[in-house]
Amino acid sequence: MVAQDETVLGQLAEAMVDVSELLQEPAKLDETLELITRGTADTVPGILEVSISITRRDGTIDTLAPSGPLAVEADRLQYELHEGPCLDAALEEPVVIVNDLATDPRWPLFGPKAADLGIGSQVAFQFRAEPHVRGALNLYAGEPGSIDQDAIHLGSLFAAQTAVAMGWARQEQSLTEALATRNQIGQAVGLVMERYSLDADRAFAFLVRLSQTSNTKLREVAAALVDAANNNAKR
Repeated sequence: MVAQDETVLGQLAEAMVDVSELLQEPAKLDETLELITRGTADTVPGILEVSISITRRDGTIDTLAPSGPLAVEADRLQYELHEGPCLDAALEEPVVIVNDLATDPRWPLFGPKAADLGIGSQVAFQFRAEPHVRGALNLYAGEPGSIDQDAIHLGSLFAAQTAVAMGWARQEQSLTEALATRNQIGQAVGLVMERYSLDADRAFAFLVRLSQTSNTKLREVAAALVDAANNNAKR
């Protein structure tokens, strides 16, 4: 047990160092947020995927830096159904913990649909960043009862770093660029799914492997695929 705790702490320390280094460069908002969500998913035991929900001035909510397609779909469902832990955290509650999404009466529409996706439990942490940024860091687990005190403690640390990172984004342009990156990755996943007859999970994993083997940032890989598809469509 001690060895496992030391491993988790080591992973946490490495993730925090990586994020802290990027926080010295405000222009790299999207890259910083990707590190936070990926670091959260890799470090917090039992967590499958992570995302960031961000509120906009016009009242809409968007997803930034999802660690995978499952988080994208879970967030989308909550936005469309107007209920769910990420909405409650982003708009009202500091921390929202769900031990069993399938049976929790607080979200009768979202809960069963989340369970159908393979999500058993969830925790969402509210963060605020000046001057007007507010949102939630969303952690999705596969099994009910996976959100223990360690998960809450570790998740809160990453939520704090999200607030710091978003504090750099004092201009709407920074958020717009981060959203554009999210949209390009989504388009690239769709292209890979169609081209190779893959599901969303495998298509996202394909892009990640391509990014790693080519030593190219994920957003650049996605942009290249989308640009190539657009150019072929014009011919």
